[in-house]
Amino acid sequence: MTALKIVVVVPDLDVQDQNDDHAISQAERSRALRIGLLESGFNLIASLPADVFLAERIHQLQPDLIIVDAESEARDALEHVVFATRDARRPIVLFTDDSDTTHVRDAVAVGVSAYIVDGLSSARIRPILDVAMARFEYEERLRDERDDARNALQERTLVDRAKALLMERQGLSEKDAFTKLRKIAMDKGLKMGEVAQRTLDMAALIS
Repeated sequence: MTALKIVVVVPDLDVQDQNDDHAISQAERSRALRIGLLESGFNLIASLPADVFLAERIHQLQPDLIIVDAESEARDALEHVVFATRDARRPIVLFTDDSDTTHVRDAVAVGVSAYIVDGLSSARIRPILDVAMARFEYEERLRDERDDARNALQERTLVDRAKALLMERQGLSEKDAFTKLRKIAMDKGLKMGEVAQRTLDMAALIS
């Protein structure tokens, strides 16, 4: 965990009005989060604003985990982070003092691995990130298994269609049609689905 490269997405921490207790509190809790990460030995590589340049900066930094430190603007910050990670998924942890958790379901749906309310104590940071990483890795395995199953089903469908075509056009039995497709795949170093798709495409061209 300590070797993970972490980026924290934070609101504007420049307190313009020293009498603005809310802004001061927000700045203090954001500093507390970053200090907690450093004290826990994490590799905090950058603190970034949630702006239109976030995607470019994340692409350049290639962090392993993203922490969103937000309060009332949590939804806007999340939108920026989700957009920035749409092509390369990463675990996202949201820390907030906002007790309104009506957006938790939406946050999880868009890829937030942990939604933490009032959880900035240093002692809590490591277990929170451990759980977030474990959940992200579990969901990625499920995603991969789903994609593998979907691809396998698509390949079987293509192979069945190609077999039916060979049986009809060349008078082959189902077994011989499958054997022919498999031999072509082995000879050409292709997957069965690729051979089946090429067979169907060729038939469509000459029909």
